Amino acid sequence: MTYQDIEKLSPSPADHRIQYGGDSLQFGELRLPTGKGRRPVAVIIHGGCWFSAYDIKHIGNFAAALTKAGVATWALEYRRIGNPGGGWPGTFEDVARGTDYLRVLARSYPLDLKRVVAVGHSAGGQLALWLAARHRLPNSSPLYAPAPLGLRGVVSLAGITDMQAFGHRCNDAVSKLLGGTPEELPQRYEQTSPVKLLPLKVPQHLIHGAQDRIVPPDLSREYKSMAIRSGDKAELTVLEGAGHFELIAPQSSAWLKIEEAVLSLLGETKKRN
Repeated sequence: MTYQDIEKLSPSPADHRIQYGGDSLQFGELRLPTGKGRRPVAVIIHGGCWFSAYDIKHIGNFAAALTKAGVATWALEYRRIGNPGGGWPGTFEDVARGTDYLRVLARSYPLDLKRVVAVGHSAGGQLALWLAARHRLPNSSPLYAPAPLGLRGVVSLAGITDMQAFGHRCNDAVSKLLGGTPEELPQRYEQTSPVKLLPLKVPQHLIHGAQDRIVPPDLSREYKSMAIRSGDKAELTVLEGAGHFELIAPQSSAWLKIEEAVLSLLGETKKRN
């Protein structure tokens, strides 16, 4: 499956498109499941190697499927490489601000802020893990926030767990995102690379396609080992026959495992049809 295959999918429109900041790219798409009472929330962060060419549209079908499973979804758009203000620190500030904006949304929508997970694909997997690590940032960091919204857990789908190990892949995306190499800007790598921020202190479920040619599965394998050694609860599922994009295609054989991982972290059971 390719990115072009994902683009062809036509999700139902979001229930609400809401700005969390003043820039045109600082918005999220909120989808609400049917039923009464406050619902658990998945913050969904799309991938695309942090480049502006890949936007929120390709994650809509994934978000709609999770909402159908009974989870409120808040899919974030954010400034990326090539957008004014994207890269360091704007990309990280956006996903942090967008996530914390759930506190505002919960005043108007039935959202259970005690049950929030971050779900990210590829570069979005890096950002999802990073969200859970914000409490580890020093207060001298430009990315520091005094009271980040707490997460119940993280589901990383082919996530880029180690910025330095990802290296020059994806057209030198990491150095373009952070503004330089690890040798030139070591603190930026230390403050954004999930593996450098362990322990996260929340459960993490990493899911990776065995045939992924964009983000090597070994990144998830090595991260899981290091997370467990740090004292974190971490699980890894490697899906045989799956590549990179099957993980965000609800019609693929990978979907049931992904749905199960999200619901499990939220303490939910699968809705019966």
